[in-house]
Amino acid sequence: MFERPKSGERAILVHIDIAGHSDPDEIQEFKDLAASAGAEAVAFLGGSRQHPDPRFFIGRGKAEEIKHTVLAEKAELVIFDHDLSPSQERNLEREFDCRVIDRTGLILDIFAQRARSFEGKLQVELAQLQHLSTRLVRGWTHLERQKGGIGLRGPGETQLETDRRLLHQRIEQIKKRLKRVDSQREQGRRGREKADIPTVSLVGYTNAGKSTLFNTLVGSGVYAADQLFATLDPTLRRLDLKGEGPVVIADTVGFISHLPHDLVAAFKSTLQETTEASLLLHVVDAASPQRATCISEVNDVLQQIGAEGVHQIEVFNKIDLLEGKAPGIDRNENGQVIRVWLSAITGEGIDLLQQALGEFFRHNHIRQRLKLQPKEGRLHALLYERGSVLSEHCTDSGGWLMEVDMSEREFLRLLKEVPELLHCCVD
Repeated sequence: MFERPKSGERAILVHIDIAGHSDPDEIQEFKDLAASAGAEAVAFLGGSRQHPDPRFFIGRGKAEEIKHTVLAEKAELVIFDHDLSPSQERNLEREFDCRVIDRTGLILDIFAQRARSFEGKLQVELAQLQHLSTRLVRGWTHLERQKGGIGLRGPGETQLETDRRLLHQRIEQIKKRLKRVDSQREQGRRGREKADIPTVSLVGYTNAGKSTLFNTLVGSGVYAADQLFATLDPTLRRLDLKGEGPVVIADTVGFISHLPHDLVAAFKSTLQETTEASLLLHVVDAASPQRATCISEVNDVLQQIGAEGVHQIEVFNKIDLLEGKAPGIDRNENGQVIRVWLSAITGEGIDLLQQALGEFFRHNHIRQRLKLQPKEGRLHALLYERGSVLSEHCTDSGGWLMEVDMSEREFLRLLKEVPELLHCCVD
């Protein structure tokens, strides 16, 4: 039994190669995660093992090395780039006499710092409590309430049991609140479906530039920075595509390798925007040497949440960091857009992305000849505003004979706005 040490910012980072697997980019990502959480890394220790040790995860020799480094550097925290079992975490804390957290705890801490909305904070708290519930193991001296001695004996609930009960009560409360929030989201989705407004969801590895692209596309003010998980809360904005009508663009949380299962489960309602989207824009850091791995990691998470069947267009961002690379569109053998090369920060290629979106939603088009009277100037202006006029001739009466091309969805929406459109159609 021991008093669990308090946390601090001076941290020792530990990464162990298991079964000979070594990836320098994973180590750099781990360091970036620690920096994003606000840790002051005073030392980095590596090593290798064929299998994790059941007691310490690391071997006895490595544990001694870390213990000496903790004392020498006056470290307050040891962060492992691995998932530790509750008993391993407890044994390491007892050995080092300082706080120990694993990769999941580190990511949860970053998410707790980034969450801004009511829903985001609830989702993060749920994931943290679910993670903590596995850590409520005897190892904290204050978690025992029963006392011995005359007048103090008898049945009673241990503090550990009390904490576990209160923890589960809080988890149930959060789940009920999130259920209400999810119901509100579902109403919004049904409203968009009723109005026949499709959703385009931005997905991608963290720090690929999704929020910057989102801001450039819709002129929003979503926080964007060159750091992991700069934004967490999902944001939805309307984008009007010329000739195709409005779509809703959804900016979602960035993915990362070995994304904690608790987070995927807790963010299920948020990620549902992705599973029910009409199209996914898979944003990729084109300048990253590990872009193929990042694409694979994102697709793995999409499969976990059931979004692997949603059509994707890859958006290779940050071409400003690639020497001599110009904006462009890649197509498959059928002429369909599969990839767009652009720079969200400079705006190069944004017009190509809008073109690609227009092409994707350009199905079930209607080509119609219309005869408008002079009094129907508002409808005349709307047709030009939607960018769907193919030709126009003035009539002797001062009206217009027009040929238009627009999606069935946009035609029906315009018909609701201006019912007299139906009487203007020429067979």
